[in-house]
Amino acid sequence: MANELMNRDNWLADPFFDDLGSRFFDRFMPSESSRVLKTDIKEDDKNYVAKVEVPGIDKKDIHLNYQDNVLNISVNKKAFNDHTDKEGNVLMSERSYGAMSRSYRLPNVDDQNIKAAYDKGVLTITLPKLTEQQQDPHQIDID
Repeated sequence: MANELMNRDNWLADPFFDDLGSRFFDRFMPSESSRVLKTDIKEDDKNYVAKVEVPGIDKKDIHLNYQDNVLNISVNKKAFNDHTDKEGNVLMSERSYGAMSRSYRLPNVDDQNIKAAYDKGVLTITLPKLTEQQQDPHQIDID
């Protein structure tokens, strides 16, 4: 009888109780989206320009490369300890740290002339496009 009463209203499947823990603890845990390198990429006739938010990251901890038409950005944000009280307990921590990376397919780039600049937590990467377009493949007739 008790099982029938519990299952009749299905109160255990109530979404309020199912998500109670995540709704409470999510406020204290950084979300996955906060660990993503937020990026804007603009394109014009001559360049791609990528602007990546990397606040609080030292320039030496940012690594860039361009290979096989893909721009790869990786950063390693060091741990921090300025949210502790006098006993060393963390009072609150919303900032994330660790390794993060993103890759973007950007074809037709003059990889010898890519430039990057870092200012006030924003990394700007200018990728000039090749001026010479690849020619159409030469048609080969079969005898």
